[in-house]
Amino acid sequence: MRWAYIWAVLNATVIGLSFMLIKQTLDFADPLDTLAYRFAAAFAILIVPAAFRWIRVSYKGKPLWPLLLLSSFYPLGYFTLQAFGMRNVTSAESGMISALSPIATLLLATLFLKEKTTLLQRASLLVSVGGLAFIFAMSGGLDGAHAAGMALLLLACFALAGYNVLARVVTKRFGAAEISFFMIGAAGVSFAAIAVAGHALDGSLGELAAPLANGEFVALIAGLGAIQIATSLMANYILSKMEASRMSVFAHLSTVVSIASGALFLHEAVEWYHLVGSALIIAGVVGTNRAKRRTTAPSQPSRERKPITSAYEVSGRAEQRL
Repeated sequence: MRWAYIWAVLNATVIGLSFMLIKQTLDFADPLDTLAYRFAAAFAILIVPAAFRWIRVSYKGKPLWPLLLLSSFYPLGYFTLQAFGMRNVTSAESGMISALSPIATLLLATLFLKEKTTLLQRASLLVSVGGLAFIFAMSGGLDGAHAAGMALLLLACFALAGYNVLARVVTKRFGAAEISFFMIGAAGVSFAAIAVAGHALDGSLGELAAPLANGEFVALIAGLGAIQIATSLMANYILSKMEASRMSVFAHLSTVVSIASGALFLHEAVEWYHLVGSALIIAGVVGTNRAKRRTTAPSQPSRERKPITSAYEVSGRAEQRL
């Protein structure tokens, strides 16, 4: 479990940095075009270790419809909403809104996975949300021309929540590499088909290839492709080791990273209330996970084999068999 926490922190940090890179790619191409290039690059990179069997990928005798459903939430739904939403908001704001995903995940996990949360865990989660709300209140909330973009990013949170919950079940039958390979491949084919069809219909296929002449865009896409592989593998591994509600709370750390990277590299303004809100977010992350560890710690050792009572236990034992 210790490694799951380490990977969760690293995953949240990388995701926080990716908001800055995504924002930069939108200066060169349409959101759907950037997604097509991004996932094509990720799939091209991932084919190499799969071809040399450095990662284990096998779908023989396994139903693929759960992977198709999972991919519809993430990456297809999530990144489509995110890309169009980020046209009208800053990378820091994108990271802040993404921190709302634990609320949606906690709700869905409670309803569909029957995951239990304690009063202290819920209170700690509210502390994080309170920090996010404080930042928005001090900066003017949702007023302004970019309200539509923020609404799209909120919908992206629910798409991510659906993925977090469903992935806990899918990991019973598939390994992390198998899930990531299928998701990235499905996204690459889907986004490429949509981009090509869209440009073909309006006679602008030349615009699809134009960004490739810019070295900065190519470097950004290659970086995002590598990040996509890394975060997919880490997320699917983490979700096989811990509850969806606990894993999703690390999204708050991405908020802090997105604020810092936006300030350092994109020169986005960071005010005192960003720092106060970020401190509350981190406090909530720590409190939520400490509360969960106390409630799950066994009171005394037992040799009795307990029945499987949750998707968490099912996927945890399935991971041990892979």
